[in-house]
Amino acid sequence: MQFKGKAVLITGAAGGIGKAATKAFHDQGANLVLVDLNKDALEAMSAELGLEPDRSVVIAADVSKETEVQNFVASTKARFGKIDVFFNNAGVEGETGLLVDTSAETLDKILDVNIKGCFFGLKYVLKEMTAQGGGAVVNTSSMAGLIGFHSLGVYTASKHAVIGLTRAAAAEVAPAKIRVNAVCPGTVDTRMMRGIESGFSESDPAGGKGQFENLTGLKRYAQPEEIADLVLFLASDKASYITGSMYTIDGGMTGM
Repeated sequence: MQFKGKAVLITGAAGGIGKAATKAFHDQGANLVLVDLNKDALEAMSAELGLEPDRSVVIAADVSKETEVQNFVASTKARFGKIDVFFNNAGVEGETGLLVDTSAETLDKILDVNIKGCFFGLKYVLKEMTAQGGGAVVNTSSMAGLIGFHSLGVYTASKHAVIGLTRAAAAEVAPAKIRVNAVCPGTVDTRMMRGIESGFSESDPAGGKGQFENLTGLKRYAQPEEIADLVLFLASDKASYITGSMYTIDGGMTGM
């Protein structure tokens, strides 16, 4: 799964899965454009991972803003001349709670980032990939995109939408030799899960983690690097006949 010389665009790059994917693609020789809302976090990550300035660019952007997405896609093309791989990864979980208690502000925030962000990324990256004659896209959905999830109703709806966008995009761009797939992680040891654990058990977040671990067949959380390994596979030539597919990586939670 060598990516030497390939241009890889990653959104949500400063988060747990984004950071693990950044390191994995970097280790395989890729040129990177790393996008996140928090530029300080991007720069700190870049320094921590020892990313070479001639092989990496960090861009602060809000994926829910169409013009900002258009700009970072254009910047990727201008810097590296192409976009071989797009890891469409940015997302937020929002506040936990029943649907009847969910505020309009929470609804807007989750849908703006998780659906609009995914859509705008696809809209502008697929145009570039079509013009250049191919590419690979990996969207980040969730096991919550496959099943109903108590107290995460809007997040669940948004991740179902990512699957719909993945399938539609894959059908549209297959003739242009572009593959579009999605990963559907379960519980991953990241900041996002800390927020979800607290929402389920404010008095005992550690107990919330234990409850989630017990729902998996493997009785543990995934490490971000395990999700990154799947992303790299789907982005690589080893997955050359895979498109429009959803890859569950949840320790057996949805299969039990």
